[in-house]
Amino acid sequence: MSYFSDAWNWLIASQNWHGSNGIPIRLAQHLEYTGLALIIALVIAIPAGLAMGHLRRGGFAVVTIANFGRALPTLGLLVLIFVLTSGSILSWLIPLVALAIPPMLVNTYEGVLGVDRELTDAARGMGMTEWQILRKAEIPVALPLILLGVRTSAIQVVATATIAAYIGLGGLGRYIIDGLARDEYNVVAGGAVVIILLALAVQGLFTLLRRVIVPAGLRGQAQNS
Repeated sequence: MSYFSDAWNWLIASQNWHGSNGIPIRLAQHLEYTGLALIIALVIAIPAGLAMGHLRRGGFAVVTIANFGRALPTLGLLVLIFVLTSGSILSWLIPLVALAIPPMLVNTYEGVLGVDRELTDAARGMGMTEWQILRKAEIPVALPLILLGVRTSAIQVVATATIAAYIGLGGLGRYIIDGLARDEYNVVAGGAVVIILLALAVQGLFTLLRRVIVPAGLRGQAQNS
């Protein structure tokens, strides 16, 4: 129980909420890493998943990328790219983007691919273009799975962005890396609690987002999310 009390005492200490090493600054850095990686992944994965799902092609590529994402040694990739890029922004951005793309791509592809063919055939019979079919029929039906993929990526990246501190960057991971280096386990425990709370906040945000933008009749597709 001492770790819980140590974490609590660290969290409520006023000095930990001010200065360049304070929780607000580290949180902002963490969100910057996470947000940039997710935006880039969204721009790549969502259009690709929509196109392949609509055309019903590229299944092998999607499976390959999904398997790659599961087997990706993020820390090893981080260190390798750090060495190759001399510590540029790419050293942490590429691993986080590579981690975020597979869940988004797979869920978007599967969501569009799973739309009832009778629905798309009926849309074509009404004279809709392929773009209109995608936008008005397939995307709304696939939206629960698409959001699930984005949420999965977001939670994974929030958790994994912690390793950016391993190569000397900021973020919430600094508390864990620095705390371990100095045997300050209250700092480690407190930093871990903040990271967990951030991940739970992301979970809650996507739950709310689903309720707002997904029609009630389609929410059942993501009941296990």
